[in-house]
Amino acid sequence: MTQSLSYVHPGAKIAQDVEIEPFAMIHDDVEIGEGSWIGSHAVINSGARIGKNCRIFPGAVISATPQDLKYNNEYTFTVIGDNTTVREYATISRGTEEHWKTVVGSDCMIMAYAHVAHDCRVGNYCIIGNNVQMAGHVHVGDWAIISALSAVHQFVKIGAHAFISGATLVRKDVPPYTKAAREPISYVGINSVGLRRRGFSNEKIIEIQNVYRYIYMKGLNNAEALQQIELGLPPSDERDNIINFVRSSERGIMRSPFQTHASSEGESQA
Repeated sequence: MTQSLSYVHPGAKIAQDVEIEPFAMIHDDVEIGEGSWIGSHAVINSGARIGKNCRIFPGAVISATPQDLKYNNEYTFTVIGDNTTVREYATISRGTEEHWKTVVGSDCMIMAYAHVAHDCRVGNYCIIGNNVQMAGHVHVGDWAIISALSAVHQFVKIGAHAFISGATLVRKDVPPYTKAAREPISYVGINSVGLRRRGFSNEKIIEIQNVYRYIYMKGLNNAEALQQIELGLPPSDERDNIINFVRSSERGIMRSPFQTHASSEGESQA
């Protein structure tokens, strides 16, 4: 462990090759894995579990107590996977007794000034853009991208491979493989560019598009759309991921700007 002019509590468990820049602060009950780097003036609070080869940039605050009035000093954690980068002045709060931990997966990028609140679950390979503000209990699937200046309502779920445009107010769940934009948040197509970059074939992308035509382009409510998808389209991992996401949504999924008022009302029947 390399450190100079930094504070490291004797109770912290730091791998030998971790580099800690001057004026960083690492408190008791912190674990940091091999190959990680902690920038100047970063603060790593108790309960942080940081993986291997992570980079925590200057001014970032990890595992601060949650901004939740119900929090009563419970023993909770913040877990960050391997190879994840947390940029300048980003903040990641620790969990509450609701889930006991906040989780950011491996190979993620949390950009400058972003906030990941208590009990959030961020998957692997996610990008959280500059100044994104995530309220508590948000779930983000693998490979999702939330662009800069977006705000995510508490308890929202964002599916795997979803892309959310900049400065979007995310009040509804965003199903997997989709693009979201506009105000109010709306379905604006499939994240075809991202899917191709990750090796999805043209046939698989067309398959996903066909599923979403039932949900967003045929004037059906969610229950009708899911029924027709199950009857009319062959099973696949992607089809079933979409069905399960929509069926389990508690806040309701984002709508299409082209859906009629009647079909939006029908969502309550799903």
